[in-house]
Amino acid sequence: MTQQDIRKVRQEERVAELCAGVVRAFSGERDLHFRGRRLHRGRMPLPWFAPHLHPSPETDDFESFRGVADGLALRIAGSDATLHRTLQPEEPVERMLFEMLEQFRAEALVPEAMAGMRRNLRHRHEQWSLAFHHSGLTETARGLLLYAVAQICRARVSGEQVVEETEDMLEATRFALAPRIGHALGGLRRDRFDQAAYAVHALAIARTVATMLHEAGGDDEAPDARQNDTDDKRSVFSLVAEMDREIVEQHVSAQSGRSRLLEEAGAAYRVFTTEYDREHEAATLVRRELLAELRERLDRRIAAQGVNLARLARELRALLAVPERDGWDGGQEEGRIDGRRLARLVASPAERRLFRVEREEPLADCVVSFLIDCSGSMKEHAESVAMLVDVLARALEQAGVASEVLGFTTGAWNGGRAQRDWLRAGRPAHPGRLNERCHLVFKAAGTPWRRARAPMAALLRPELFREGIDGEAVDWACTRLRARSEERKLLLVISDGSPMDSATHLANDPHYLDHHLREVLARQEQQRDIAIAGIGVGLDLSPYYSHSHVLDLAASTGNAIFREVIGLMAGRHRH
Repeated sequence: MTQQDIRKVRQEERVAELCAGVVRAFSGERDLHFRGRRLHRGRMPLPWFAPHLHPSPETDDFESFRGVADGLALRIAGSDATLHRTLQPEEPVERMLFEMLEQFRAEALVPEAMAGMRRNLRHRHEQWSLAFHHSGLTETARGLLLYAVAQICRARVSGEQVVEETEDMLEATRFALAPRIGHALGGLRRDRFDQAAYAVHALAIARTVATMLHEAGGDDEAPDARQNDTDDKRSVFSLVAEMDREIVEQHVSAQSGRSRLLEEAGAAYRVFTTEYDREHEAATLVRRELLAELRERLDRRIAAQGVNLARLARELRALLAVPERDGWDGGQEEGRIDGRRLARLVASPAERRLFRVEREEPLADCVVSFLIDCSGSMKEHAESVAMLVDVLARALEQAGVASEVLGFTTGAWNGGRAQRDWLRAGRPAHPGRLNERCHLVFKAAGTPWRRARAPMAALLRPELFREGIDGEAVDWACTRLRARSEERKLLLVISDGSPMDSATHLANDPHYLDHHLREVLARQEQQRDIAIAGIGVGLDLSPYYSHSHVLDLAASTGNAIFREVIGLMAGRHRH
């Protein structure tokens, strides 16, 4: 991934955070946030809503994103989702039209005092309309009909004009629509404050226009090239969905999907064999002489970074430590009377130091675990990641916080001995995970940094980086954390992509491991005893992690990159 790609991802993350803040502020719902460019309420994704609410970072400006945020806020605040689901039709094209009309109603409810919000909504509508038109979709009868309906209905509900650039193009279609939807169209603005009454008109328009769209489809194709009714519905719906698919595909985020095998009734994540699974002290896998060379290389990189370690330690102590009572300080001029000093008052009536105050010391009853993806694609980031966790482990120790550094990889490429056993067994269906799991301990939580200094350099050993089975690694790291006595526990997972093991994917399905990772994270987060966050190395990990941050390891110098991680610990980044 190039630096330009990373900058784009980070910019998208900042825009998403700002937009989510707008939606939360207006709607009053604190648990709304974007994950994978989709709005979520807690862990549940909200519907995609209308097609114009999906701007492209490639072509749309910031005002478009503000308009989308305002549109989402108005929809959540002004539309009864339960009522909408109850009323929406089953037929796909009708459902799409009904959804679009309900969004227009919600946007028409913008308060009169919020002229900026109205301007943002108008700007976003115009940008989407022109993109639809310039893409060539209005060159077909169906595309032009759909475009005309969107323009005419929004203009009627909002009381605003249609997009000026395409106004002349709509006249013939507007004339054809008038006798068929004129009555229902007149009711849209009249009943815009009553969702149920408005829905009656919206459903009538959706049914009529869906019929016209299917009829128009016949005019675009030769008789022998016409497809069945199901394909025609899909082609009509794709007029709107096509642009949105391109946006989602171009977004630089972790590729996540659903596993058919794990979704089947009663299906559970499987492991074909655990015979070859290993947990290693990382230092035992590297020759001592080579480990010393790698440590020197890591020290040079840290020195070049120019880190203020003492300052980092103070920031971490301020974040992770909590005040604890630690006795009393006597001889004070104010506070509580100290009975042991009253005799001095008799001997010296002017004595004022007769009080004591309770002493509080910051105590960091916390443990932080770094879980590093040691898959092949992480090789190029190994030195930067090693520098990051080494410095943070030292700073955490100075702040009085325990830390451990873990890694996960596989014992072989393409399945190794586990896959050979599966082949000998006759290739049974759904074997589950089909590789040799390898977990690495670079620094245990109970080990001081001074003793872990050399083992930490094993992160620079490229032979350790193979494939990644993330879900099992997260479970393993959480198990280790729960064995600790500290009250507060944090797990930071550092990765640059989705789980990947070629043998497992080929024997099961392509999303077997990333589906399992999502299940593991959902289960672990439900227990609420461990705060889990994902650090994406140039990649958005929000499809998996509720709390995540995109990190550009190459661009930041000094303490900046460490403050980003501290900000993630404090919950100041995407969630």
